[in-house]
Amino acid sequence: MQDTAGAAPEYPGDDGVTDDFGLAGVPDAFQRLWTPHRMAYIKGGQHQFKNVDDCPFCVAPEREDDDSLIVYRGRTSYVVLNLFPYNPGHLLVCPYRHIPDYTDLTVEETAEFAELTQTAMRVLRKVANPTGFNLGMNQGVTGGAGIAGHLHQHVVPRWGGDGNFFPIIAQTKAITQTLGEVRQQVAEAWPQVNGAGPAGGGATDAQ
Repeated sequence: MQDTAGAAPEYPGDDGVTDDFGLAGVPDAFQRLWTPHRMAYIKGGQHQFKNVDDCPFCVAPEREDDDSLIVYRGRTSYVVLNLFPYNPGHLLVCPYRHIPDYTDLTVEETAEFAELTQTAMRVLRKVANPTGFNLGMNQGVTGGAGIAGHLHQHVVPRWGGDGNFFPIIAQTKAITQTLGEVRQQVAEAWPQVNGAGPAGGGATDAQ
């Protein structure tokens, strides 16, 4: 019997799209999840966004919804997918105004901010059937806010076993859907309120 221990797995069609050139390296038992898109955030750190001009939460509503990952635009706030999700469907509720603190919200903004958070939970339950949620706002740099200058609330769906050894030990999170797929599912399931509908691709003048 041929000894195949340590041999790389073979996949149908590999021979037709690969050559015999071998890059340096020694095979091992580890799987690699390549996430180069995170490098820009890691290098910049949490102090990289200080002004309205370079704040991603201010820029996002000015772009197409598909590009910005916006799932719903409200009167004073909007809902967007987190570019660095803890779990699939990780949403952020953001006011249009560039304000840093929860106490800076007006009464009207506070009401819609809470309403959108509740709707986000209902929609995620409908499309993804999570068994729990984490809701939270990190206030200020010392409070752990990644972008401290613009208030945002996290809505993270949770499932049993999603906090396994992978993120705890390896600091790696496996995401099972693309952001585009999740955005489409959530946007299509978002209920129409007062004549408004799910984000459809245009800029807003709600600011």
